[in-house]
Amino acid sequence: MKPTYLFLAASLTALSAEPQVPPVMAIGSPVPDFALPGIDGKEHKLADFESSKVLCLIFTCNHCPDAVAAAERMEALHQDYKDKGVAVVAVNSSSPLGLRPDELGYGVYGDTFEEMTPFAKENGWTFPYLNDGETQTLSSACGAQSTPHVFIFGEDRKLAYTGRMDDAGRKFGPVEKSYVRDALDAVLAGKPVATPTTRSFGCSTKWAWKKDQVAADQKAWEAQPVTVAKLDVDTAKKLRKNGSGNVRLVNFWSTTCGPCIAEFPELVDTYRRFQNRSFDFVTISLDPPADEPKVQKFLAKQHAALAGNTKASVEKDGRTTNNYLFAGDNPDLLAEAIDSEWTGAQPHSVLISPDGEIVWRHSGQINAVELRRAIIKALEGMP
Repeated sequence: MKPTYLFLAASLTALSAEPQVPPVMAIGSPVPDFALPGIDGKEHKLADFESSKVLCLIFTCNHCPDAVAAAERMEALHQDYKDKGVAVVAVNSSSPLGLRPDELGYGVYGDTFEEMTPFAKENGWTFPYLNDGETQTLSSACGAQSTPHVFIFGEDRKLAYTGRMDDAGRKFGPVEKSYVRDALDAVLAGKPVATPTTRSFGCSTKWAWKKDQVAADQKAWEAQPVTVAKLDVDTAKKLRKNGSGNVRLVNFWSTTCGPCIAEFPELVDTYRRFQNRSFDFVTISLDPPADEPKVQKFLAKQHAALAGNTKASVEKDGRTTNNYLFAGDNPDLLAEAIDSEWTGAQPHSVLISPDGEIVWRHSGQINAVELRRAIIKALEGMP
């Protein structure tokens, strides 16, 4: 066999080995049976909703910016139609196994079952939120393509509408055109839906079979070099001035600080989540300069590498790394250079805007959710 054919055969084998995204179920199809755990601690079955005239399944998740923006509109939908016989049910279709860290840079939560509860609570949800991320059986049966993706079943429990909620996309607040409301009104009136199928724009469903891609991404990250450089006061002032154009997180730590060690994996994870946005991460060790090998070893073990998309901002700053070891004799000068309000207690973290202003600071071990929330707020405040 010639090399060209060998390559073609190998490519076809690879393509056939990758599972295919299930197609969207056809209009008129019966609702699939299901039994899924909810955030209320109960198992919810299809039969539980048999008294409702209409069943509205919304496949969604916690991380997607489209889903996050639509969350409050979902509750409004529930409130407006609950007394009309419509059961609105949200279903988390995303498998955490299929999510790379950089796909989590637009929300404070991931898609684990545990994170569904705070997400729903913060959005004021009073309707069921079920988890299909573990098996994705219902998501596969319906062919949920993205988040959010709506499926409306009439009293006969046949599919009457499937597609997007509205044209709001990632915008918050009310919308002028709501396909889901138009469809619900038609079904409740016993009329056919004028537009029974629309495209469901949003983040693609994170299927569990994407775990191999996630593993490859993790392997590539762990293969990145990890460097550390000596930090002087002038460079510290440059870090505070922040000429990168990014939101910058600076963390002060040391290898002898228990909370520093405990929080470090969360800091690296946060950096990886926001690596594709206007964000960078700088670590400053306060260990003695003679302990540089110890610092280097710890940073390498934590895979505190420099993300590819951050390299441009580092070069713009005239730097070569995102990790530093303070080499000065007076830590007061370091504090004054970056954060004069820092008491010196470790760990200490500050978030610096592109204008060089500290927009968030925290002494002690971080709360990862609160840190992500501060980063998103800072990013949204950028011009």
